[in-house]
Amino acid sequence: MKSGVARLGYLGHTVADMAAIDTIFGDVLGMQRREVAGTQEVMYRMDGRHHRFVFSPAKTDQLSFIGWETDSLQSLQAVVERLKNSGKEVTKASPDLCLLRSVFEMYRCTGPDGVPLEIYFGGVDDPTVFRSTQVSDGFLTGKQGLGHMVLGTANVDASAAFYCDLFGFEISDYVHWDIARVTFMHCNPRHHSLAVMNPVYGTEAGAMNHVMVQAKTMDDVGRAYDRVRELGVPLVLTLGKHSNDHMTSFYMHTPGGWAIEFGYGALEIDEEWDVRFYDSPRLWGHSLKKPAAPLL
Repeated sequence: MKSGVARLGYLGHTVADMAAIDTIFGDVLGMQRREVAGTQEVMYRMDGRHHRFVFSPAKTDQLSFIGWETDSLQSLQAVVERLKNSGKEVTKASPDLCLLRSVFEMYRCTGPDGVPLEIYFGGVDDPTVFRSTQVSDGFLTGKQGLGHMVLGTANVDASAAFYCDLFGFEISDYVHWDIARVTFMHCNPRHHSLAVMNPVYGTEAGAMNHVMVQAKTMDDVGRAYDRVRELGVPLVLTLGKHSNDHMTSFYMHTPGGWAIEFGYGALEIDEEWDVRFYDSPRLWGHSLKKPAAPLL
């Protein structure tokens, strides 16, 4: 049994432009919008889980929390003990917060660059069947989790060591180009659930550069690409293919400066995986559409 985190479970973010979020997550990706009673928060569902995203209206966009799921209570406790032994302050979430997150048990701590982290076991499945209104074949989640995310960090090596030593991640590969230095890490067969990069292209330390969700078919990516152009959703990067994970994807811009990547066909980690270095993030495409935008 793996003694670290097993997948990216959910994330929360404050946003200044909820309409833009609704357009991308609803009209383009066809996720299910769920309002949180008594609050202004909005959740989005993309698979059998109750929700994967939580957005809260605010004056500025800021990462609120990242939920990392374990496969057992024993693995959860192992991560918590490593965090405590390293000197990190860890607090157990209240039953009310666990209910809000739809998890069985959860702990909270602060990661590198002040990133708020939540480690939990027992994500709640929703009894109703989810079907995207736009992505006909659905999203690749399950044991691979929500998808992946890339965070800005003041110290790439120190941040990678934190997630590997304490959370149980393993290095997938490295990509360095121009002024960017990125370390990719995995905790399941997904090529990377997390990557950390130096603060470039408008991504500050502790901020999210982008979050990726993956389709099960290339046709769903192509149809979404058509919808983006029809709806006038601004692109960060055009359709292209990455050098390291071979994902074919495009990136949508949010007014808060972070991006949503939607792709298909990424390589998966196996026992024969070799850690490699790349000096370019792309094999083809991924043309820059907005100055000072994320380039991953």
